[in-house]
Amino acid sequence: MNMLPLALRSLRREWHLPELRTLAASLVLAVVALGVVATLATRIERGMLASAAELIGGDIGISAPQSLPAAFADEATRDGLRQNRVASFPSVAFANGRSQLLDVQATDDGYPLRGTLELHDGDGRTIRGRAPASGDVYLDHRALIALGRHVGDTVQVGGRDLRIAAELVRQPDGGELFALAPRAIMNLQDARAVGLLGVGSRARHRLLLAGEPDAVQRWRRWAEAQTLPQGSQLITPEQTQERMRTAFDRASAFLRLTALLSALLAGVAIALAAQRYARRKTQEVALLRALGTSRKRVMALLLGTLGALAVPSVAIGIALTLMLAQGAWLVASSLFGNVPTQLPLLPAFAAAAVGIAVLAGFALPPLARLAEVPPVAVFRASVARRVRRFDALYVIPALVALALIWGQSDSAKMAGILAASLLGVAAIAAGLAALLLWLARRIAPGAHPALRLGLAALARRRGLSLIQATALSLGLVALLLLAVVAPSLLEGWRRELPTDTPNWFVLNLQDEQRAGFAQSLDRIGAQQLNVLPLAVGKLIAINGTPVDQLPLTDERAKDWTDRQLRLSWNDALPPANRLVAGTWFAPHPAQAQVSVDAMWRDMFHLKLGDTMRFSIGEASIDATVSSVREVDWSSFRVNFFLLLDADHASALPHSYLGSFYLPRGRADALAKLSRDYANLSLIDVDALLDRVREIVDRVSNAVRWILGFSLLAGALVLAAALAASAAERRHEAALLRTLGARRGQLRVAAACEFALLGAVAGLTAAIGAAGTGWWLGRAVFHIEGFMPPLLPLALYAALAAVVVMLLGLAGTRTVTRTSPMRLLREA
Repeated sequence: MNMLPLALRSLRREWHLPELRTLAASLVLAVVALGVVATLATRIERGMLASAAELIGGDIGISAPQSLPAAFADEATRDGLRQNRVASFPSVAFANGRSQLLDVQATDDGYPLRGTLELHDGDGRTIRGRAPASGDVYLDHRALIALGRHVGDTVQVGGRDLRIAAELVRQPDGGELFALAPRAIMNLQDARAVGLLGVGSRARHRLLLAGEPDAVQRWRRWAEAQTLPQGSQLITPEQTQERMRTAFDRASAFLRLTALLSALLAGVAIALAAQRYARRKTQEVALLRALGTSRKRVMALLLGTLGALAVPSVAIGIALTLMLAQGAWLVASSLFGNVPTQLPLLPAFAAAAVGIAVLAGFALPPLARLAEVPPVAVFRASVARRVRRFDALYVIPALVALALIWGQSDSAKMAGILAASLLGVAAIAAGLAALLLWLARRIAPGAHPALRLGLAALARRRGLSLIQATALSLGLVALLLLAVVAPSLLEGWRRELPTDTPNWFVLNLQDEQRAGFAQSLDRIGAQQLNVLPLAVGKLIAINGTPVDQLPLTDERAKDWTDRQLRLSWNDALPPANRLVAGTWFAPHPAQAQVSVDAMWRDMFHLKLGDTMRFSIGEASIDATVSSVREVDWSSFRVNFFLLLDADHASALPHSYLGSFYLPRGRADALAKLSRDYANLSLIDVDALLDRVREIVDRVSNAVRWILGFSLLAGALVLAAALAASAAERRHEAALLRTLGARRGQLRVAAACEFALLGAVAGLTAAIGAAGTGWWLGRAVFHIEGFMPPLLPLALYAALAAVVVMLLGLAGTRTVTRTSPMRLLREA
């Protein structure tokens, strides 16, 4: 017998059944929820990566201390990539009897490939510009103030007079977000003509490229296969400054979290619909077995029917995914302005594959049990409910859920936290539901008639009640994580960068200048001055072995052995640091001690008690590793990889490093302060702070859009969970109405039943969301001191319990309005 035509006829015959339609709708929902969220997340992540390209001025590039070989540009031309050559160097500008050291960027006509160059013209209007023409230069506000010049005046750079064509407001930063000096942009040919890029120049040359993603990747693979010139390195958006990487990592984690929770919601809906469909097929399968159909053919028929249902459902899901994702992106395109992003097709088809896998994983156990239904079940329904050996297959849904978590999270830590949390939620929900059923059997006899009916209904469908309570709890905890905890996490991230975050750093401050500098800052309105000692040295040996003889395998460690190190000391553990091993310095230690960052511990394989020798100026110091710290490099505080104890380090040659907050619009006063303290280097990090805040705002908007789809998926999951017992409830309602029960009594009984289920689910979800949110905030997003909002969680959990009751009542309304005779005939 050919099973495919039989399966198609079975599907056509059964299409009117609400169970089968619910299963099809759940599968479409699964694909749409997975596909829309994954597509949006993919597009947003691509947009974030393209936005990160603004930090380097292109999609990729290469940097070197000398002019780059022509082969790199030739290969880019063959790949069809746009090019921009840039050289950065310090130079002194002269004007109006004044001089000022500038951080000069000389560029050709291709600048900028990515990002926006914002300028102010002579009338103070903001314009978008391109690279300056030959004979022109752009100066930022600090340079104009320091030199006493205005737009349209001339300034001398490299011995040549250049016209100030515009005031530089904002530029793609080339990866150097710290401005050590006022900035200037000039024409590359002018810089070459006056000898600023000749032999002995301190210029850093960059070749920046932009184009189609495939072409960029081809050039990258080619460049990585080449032997790069000495001192050169590839520039990629992923290798942006450390604080920016932290911001982008957090952004990706937020998007992955929302996509994963939506996927889990869809999986719960499929599981409930599959269970309901399997129960509906029990009598039919028993009849087929009684007529002599083998188990193998019964299983083939069931799988064929599900397959015939899955193919059009998945096709519809893919089409809806692409339409909704495209529409949502058009509406939300303001998140990334003109950043080019193409509609990715892979997430939609991947969602279809995952949806089919979830369907198979959750439908296989009940279908396998159906194939084991004996023929005698036609006469005795209780026989069909016996536990069979295929019950072991119920491990498959758990494995599918774990695979879903692992595949969607892209993070072992997030996957582990969510898996453990959801398993805990399921266990708590099952435990509370079992306790409720135990109480129901004891308090029902003396309860109000309507309450007695509701409690009796829950106790009578013990297994189904446990499934409903667990499914509702899992759905609600996902919704609470999306609707309450995720916005709270974003707000915690935003609070890490308050408006008065230090936006200036000062280097080379001497001991005798500290008091006067602090008073000068106070006069111009600066706040939160924080000063720490700074010693510059080199690592000489570890445990008596010179560093050049150590068997170092980490390339970062080899690089650090050739660098100058910056060390500091402090009596107390700095605010953005956390001890992970050892103890902080005791007062007056007998020998020198050092606290190392966790990255240094891993690079050099350090352990507590190891000895490190440092050379600082004419002095050297041997320090014992007494503790290991984790440093929050996203805090915008003054942080160090290596901290010495103050007793032994204070005698070392050192200067001071400070940070402070200066409100915008104080450039004039700061320029005068810079002239008064000519030895100091003032570093402006306002541009970096603005970038991070912009990322937080963009992610907040993006997550808000994704939450809309996720909440819709969650609402449909709740409806599917409440419909799981619809057939049993319809049959019971028919019997009760036949025995004289009024509609009002049935509605009150149903309200009591669903209110109890909602209470269990709401309480479990509130506990689970609070615990999971706290765990994610500390372990994945590293938001210091994060605590989920308990009151909103409790309020939303109570609201969810009410919604569960109302949805349940809405589902039973048609039952109470239908005549008992018709219900009994349908049953």
